[in-house]
Amino acid sequence: MRSTADRIRHTILFEIVGLALVLPLGSWLFGLSVEKMGVIGVGSVFAAALWNYLYNLGFDRAMLALRGRVEKTLPLRVLHAILFEAGLLVALLPAIAWYLGISLVEAFVMDIAIAGFYVAYAFVFNLAYDRIFPIPERRAQATGQPARA
Repeated sequence: MRSTADRIRHTILFEIVGLALVLPLGSWLFGLSVEKMGVIGVGSVFAAALWNYLYNLGFDRAMLALRGRVEKTLPLRVLHAILFEAGLLVALLPAIAWYLGISLVEAFVMDIAIAGFYVAYAFVFNLAYDRIFPIPERRAQATGQPARA
């Protein structure tokens, strides 16, 4: 299982790269100023960072309990990304509608577009992250060394 320091690195990298991508894209797609998109983006990052840490910790614990390991198959990666975004969507929808002065339906459409981006982004990011920073147990198997937390 990943250490707390590794989870923090994961969260920070995920949010910085995601924000760098979504701010200009969202601004262009929704016709919002970069400033308004920035407020939505930065506010969402703080909520997502907390959710990311808690969700991934819980998901890994569930994987250990149910499967005895934290490595994810392709279907589990897809489920992981979709469930993460669904939880975040429920949390952010009212705040986005209020801030932009739009209906919940309009905020939902906007949030679905952003969530769609983040589902794909989370899948690619996590796949790359696991290859660049292997899970300690997996790294130990590859090198023949004992696993460290």
